[in-house]
Amino acid sequence: MNSKYDIAILGGGPGGYVAAIRASQLGYKTALIEKEKYLGGICLNWGCIPTKALLKSAEMYDLMNNHGKEFGLDFTGLKFDFSKIIKRSRDVSKRVTKGVDYLMKKNQIDVIKGFGKIKSKNELIVESENAKKTVLFNKLIISTGARPRTVSQIPVDHKRIITSSEAMTLEKQPEEMIIIGAGAIGVEFAYFYSVLGTKVTIIEMLDRIVPVEDSEVSEALRKSFAKRGIEIYTSTKVDKAVVKGRKVIVDISNAEGKKQLKADVVLSAIGVVGNVEGFGLETIGVKVEKNQIVVNKKNYQTNVDNIYAIGDVIGPPWLAHVASHEGIGCVEQIKGLSTPPLDYNSIPGCTYCHPQIASVGFTEEQAVNAGYKIKVGKFPYSASGKATAAGDREGFVKLIFDEKYGELLGAHIIGAEATEMIAELGIVKTLEGDFESIAKTVHAHPTLSEMIMEASENAYGQSIHI
Repeated sequence: MNSKYDIAILGGGPGGYVAAIRASQLGYKTALIEKEKYLGGICLNWGCIPTKALLKSAEMYDLMNNHGKEFGLDFTGLKFDFSKIIKRSRDVSKRVTKGVDYLMKKNQIDVIKGFGKIKSKNELIVESENAKKTVLFNKLIISTGARPRTVSQIPVDHKRIITSSEAMTLEKQPEEMIIIGAGAIGVEFAYFYSVLGTKVTIIEMLDRIVPVEDSEVSEALRKSFAKRGIEIYTSTKVDKAVVKGRKVIVDISNAEGKKQLKADVVLSAIGVVGNVEGFGLETIGVKVEKNQIVVNKKNYQTNVDNIYAIGDVIGPPWLAHVASHEGIGCVEQIKGLSTPPLDYNSIPGCTYCHPQIASVGFTEEQAVNAGYKIKVGKFPYSASGKATAAGDREGFVKLIFDEKYGELLGAHIIGAEATEMIAELGIVKTLEGDFESIAKTVHAHPTLSEMIMEASENAYGQSIHI
């Protein structure tokens, strides 16, 4: 029996399931096709959510084990159970994905489990273990996500040379781990494993860790990680990684020459590539370039008029919240609503190691290269009463303003709760607010968010507390 839908969505991650909900809200008969057992995609099952559960365990252990006495608390003999930390992470993931199942039922969305393959521009064949189903549609939204990028010199075997998925489900904690790639995924796992006692080494091809962040943020994190005993190689190339017995031998080279490292496990965290193969894009001639589906970023339409694509499969930024907003925007455009295009320069990026990192808009270097004359305001956590009371004085807030009009061009925070604090700055950036929008907004005392106000005042020589 064939089923006909107004909108079919291929892929049930944060882009796909959110698009499905919005489509249903707008009155469309909607189907969501997902090949995995659970909805939520990489984010809910193997990324955003379970990694945050792991990081919370590490953060609590770090606080109690290394800083408890500062708070008058004695945790002598404190231990952790690695397997239970992993189990809690998996339990958290399952709980959240069950919530998505509920939302599908609440919004009367047909969830079809199986591998969807495009047969024509109005037809999908969905194959599962026991059945084959034809799905007819007027519009198709492709939200198939991305997977870890692999290269021949780092041959992933999912045992000794692993990806992020295996890194969060290891049966045994490694004594030594080499992490190749110092983006968000790399530094989050570096923090997690180092706190638990694994000897961690980071190798980054570019000249600094977290290279997409402001250079001052990168340097602050490098210093913090160095204090933890994490060894860091930047401007360094991995020539090859080879499994030999129970070790992985990694050959590296940089300006100082060649060197050989070894570890129990190597985590390859060198980025992602879009899932564009195997489900029939070529059947209907959807244009693909560099493992990304090519779309019009205003409405996410491909070169085939009734086929749309959103999320990681259309390229960077590879962020769950971007996929969700693209999904909503795509469906609203299909409906003919007056939806403003997504401003990709006002999207917050967050990294959940400790200290946390959050940013939105231009870095200082990007603002200068774009031709702006700028004013920069900073405020250190060490000058914050709330941060001092909380015992977490590492980091700073850095704000970048256009000198001529005072408009906020970029914001960068490294420190406790940075990923929560960035929301205020995202609103200011979206509304094209200026330094007075922040400085003249009364911020409650004592809070960490006061530092945002103080940093804006600092940019214009009006600092009170520094």
